[in-house]
Amino acid sequence: MPDQLPILTVTLNPSLDMTTEADKVRPEDKIRCDAPSLDPGGGGTNVARAINILGGEATAFVALAGFRGDQIAALLAQEKVPFDRFDMPGETRLSLAVRDRAQNTQYRFVMPGPQWTPVDAHHCLKEIKARLQPEMMVVLSGSMPPGLPDDFTTSLATLVAQQKGTLLLDTSGAALVHAAQQGQADDGAHQISVLRLAQAESEMLAGTALISLRNAADFASGLIDRGAAKMVVLGRGADGSILATREGAHLASGPDVPVRSKVGAGDSFVAAFTLALANGCPPEDALVNGVAAASAAVMTDATALCTRPDFEALHPQIKRINV
Repeated sequence: MPDQLPILTVTLNPSLDMTTEADKVRPEDKIRCDAPSLDPGGGGTNVARAINILGGEATAFVALAGFRGDQIAALLAQEKVPFDRFDMPGETRLSLAVRDRAQNTQYRFVMPGPQWTPVDAHHCLKEIKARLQPEMMVVLSGSMPPGLPDDFTTSLATLVAQQKGTLLLDTSGAALVHAAQQGQADDGAHQISVLRLAQAESEMLAGTALISLRNAADFASGLIDRGAAKMVVLGRGADGSILATREGAHLASGPDVPVRSKVGAGDSFVAAFTLALANGCPPEDALVNGVAAASAAVMTDATALCTRPDFEALHPQIKRINV
């Protein structure tokens, strides 16, 4: 097995994830909660953490601000996840999740993060450029902060392409729409290598429900034909995930598992998928790894990510078919 390619995850809008439980959540009442747990959050941060869990190596590039930014940095250091800090003014956002034990439901409250300016984005790209290595895998994951210019993703893709690297994008909202509609430059300079979409995001882009696997695969292939990305991955919830490439589309699905929390499943998928590609696996095998990690993640509580023993136990049970 060749050495793993270097991996850099980028998190521009991280969060300090606070998770707790209460007997029952009611309006107006003072809710007595359990002692909370704190985790470093945000897409790219979680991807780096999950890669570390799975035995790989990744550096998390994280934009941090204020007291909560310091808390995230301390938590990453505690988990021994390598990270590079990009300092921002203001305060890193807080994400609060409260589980109602009586109803077995979870309430999630996400606060806004710092407002970015074009100057912040310019300095951030300069810092990332200084850390890029030849053939590096770069994962830009999570929501984009308010004020970030729409062309940030394409600018980053150009920098990654200059190093003959791979950019995987997993985001939502306006940043996702811009990236998907941008298409491929004549020289392919800012094309995204892998575009990953959750089911809700893919249907938002499609403008309609993607009811069947065939509908979803055709939509993913259409994104490739338009030059949005070289590969497209569509999350399909309990059905697994679809991978579309120029050569065709594949579905990977896992066995029924006890679902404790769906939080972290997407980030665990991206982590295992990226790590497999960095280790030289074909995309179809990386898809299987991703689904195994996502299945393992839903078996854990609250905001916890996949575990390596569950990933290894589930991996042989993942089925892959052509769509």
